[in-house]
Amino acid sequence: MFIQVIRGSATDVSGLRAALDRWVEVLSGGATGWLGTTAGVTDDGTFVNLARFESEQAARANSERPEQGEWWRETSKLLSGDVVFHDCPEVLPFLGGGSDDAGFVQVIEGRVRDVQRMRELNDLYESQFTDFRSDVLGGVAALWGEGSFTQAIYFTSEESAREGERRQPPPELKALFEEEMSLYEGDLVYYDLRDPWLLSAR
Repeated sequence: MFIQVIRGSATDVSGLRAALDRWVEVLSGGATGWLGTTAGVTDDGTFVNLARFESEQAARANSERPEQGEWWRETSKLLSGDVVFHDCPEVLPFLGGGSDDAGFVQVIEGRVRDVQRMRELNDLYESQFTDFRSDVLGGVAALWGEGSFTQAIYFTSEESAREGERRQPPPELKALFEEEMSLYEGDLVYYDLRDPWLLSAR
């Protein structure tokens, strides 16, 4: 899987949602290899979009389509300032990946000092996390170079997510959490999508 991350400041939230819906209706049929999109706008107006493709080649082929270029020229008018793009050639699914059933999605950006250990911890979580946090439907960590990543975690609802955060994990899982936190360099940045836009290929 390949993920393309876009982030910017929204000037027209309803316009962005309409543009994304229009892309799915009109353009997605010609986007070979498109798997789905998770997007939304945070309370402070930050637009976040994670587009999933089967491969980097499929994503690039879509970007090169004239109709895609025209769509983006129009859609980018709904964003202000610098728009950030991250191409993520490595994706680590968690509990099977994302879910269109989520009522709340938390996107996290950061950097780790040991990517290989991050991969290993991701696999270790699989065997222990489900029973502890039934509110977590799944997630993906998209790596975009030199330890930098964008992660999306899909929850049944924000209320259940906040309740789950307050639960004390069993000792084995707590040790994994603590090791994961020790891998991060600098502060993590959180983007809460309280009204996630969840779209998948038909």
